[in-house]
Amino acid sequence: MAERMKGLLPLAAAVGILAFLWTWVALNFSFHWITDGDLGNGLDLPSNFQLMVPAAFVSWAMYFAAGGDGGAARKVAIANVFGATAALVVMWLSPAIADLPDFWGIALGVGVLAAVLVTCGGLGDWFFIPGTFGAFASVFFWWIATGSTPGRPEAAASGTASAPSPIRPPPARARSGASSPRPTAGCS
Repeated sequence: MAERMKGLLPLAAAVGILAFLWTWVALNFSFHWITDGDLGNGLDLPSNFQLMVPAAFVSWAMYFAAGGDGGAARKVAIANVFGATAALVVMWLSPAIADLPDFWGIALGVGVLAAVLVTCGGLGDWFFIPGTFGAFASVFFWWIATGSTPGRPEAAASGTASAPSPIRPPPARARSGASSPRPTAGCS
C-alpha cells in the first residue's frame, strides 16, 4: 500500500495545484474580473458569461473513470460537448414551456434529452455516456444555481422574464374559497 501511495503523490500534487488554480481563476473571472463582459481590449463577452467551477471537476473525474489516457481525454471532450449542448437545449427551450406547472416541461425536456444521450451511445465506443451526463448535470446545475437564462440576462437580474429559472419562485396562484391567506412557517 505504501508503494501505491508513493506512486500517487505526484498525481495528487498536480491535481491539487490544478484544482486550486482553476477554482481561483474561474471564481475571480466570473465574480471579480469580468463582471460586465468588457475584456478591456475592445472585445466583449456576454455580460453574464461565467466559468463553471463544477464542470471542470466533473470532467476530471470522468477522465479518470474513462481510463486516464489520451483516448479517455478524447472521449470525455466529446462527451462534454454533447452533454453541455443538451443542457443548453433545455435552457433555450425553457421559455416556450415556462407556463407548464411544477416544472413539468423542463423535466420532460431533461427526460427526452437524457434518452437521446443514451441512444447516442450506439454511435460507437468513442461516445462516453457517463461523461455526457456529468457535463449535462454540471451545466444544468449552474443554471439552477445562478438563475441565468441563455439570451435573457435580465431573467436572473429582475425575476420578471418569462423564461423559467428553477430558483425563481412560482407566481402566486389564486385559491378558491379561501378567506385569508394560509400562514407560512417563519413568516409573520
